Amino acid sequence: MTGQETTKRICVFCGSSFGRGANFAEKATELGVILAKNDYGLVYGGGTTGLMGCVAKAVASNGSYVHGIIPDALVSKERKNLDEIEKMNHDLKESVSNHKGATPLNDSYGKTTIVPDMHTRKRMMAQEADGFVAMPGGFGTLEEVMEITTWSQLGIHAKPIVLFNIDHYYDEFILFLENCVKRGFISPENGNIIAVATTPEEVIERLKTYKVPEGRFNLTWRNQ
Repeated sequence: MTGQETTKRICVFCGSSFGRGANFAEKATELGVILAKNDYGLVYGGGTTGLMGCVAKAVASNGSYVHGIIPDALVSKERKNLDEIEKMNHDLKESVSNHKGATPLNDSYGKTTIVPDMHTRKRMMAQEADGFVAMPGGFGTLEEVMEITTWSQLGIHAKPIVLFNIDHYYDEFILFLENCVKRGFISPENGNIIAVATTPEEVIERLKTYKVPEGRFNLTWRNQ
């Protein structure tokens, strides 16, 4: 299988940091492997650090398509080799405070498109993807998964959205969404827009069996 033969591409939202504990990085790598084995390509936020780097390297090294889309401001201007990237990631595993925001690029992590801003990045990722998976991450990841979920509710797209709840990371977030339904700010039907998985295998299953919930807004969107 080559990257060009991949028919479907999954956009993965996740942290450019590793989080505390090895489990997040291990599961990100496992997800990348299983995506490639199921003939999925990857669209992601670009770069080589943290969980983003783990999933991209795993997909690319298993022969599938990888496309990173990253704003120019987040690109490290010094192109680094793999040894230097490994050293950078080692430091990042020690503490998220070692992350300065920018990330180096390397062809081993797939092809990269550099764009001028975050809005262009998110639009291109959404347009290219056939589905979305959110792994653990910080502010950016939460914003991305909420935006793409809102777009589904508004009828802008009808693609699967899966929350990969590694090591109970999203338990409180899931409870918050359930409370939004309970309090009447999200309809029960729209509460089903996000599917939840706890293993890489479940992620694939949720992507393949996803059913678009009834009750989403029936709006007409142009120039998307």
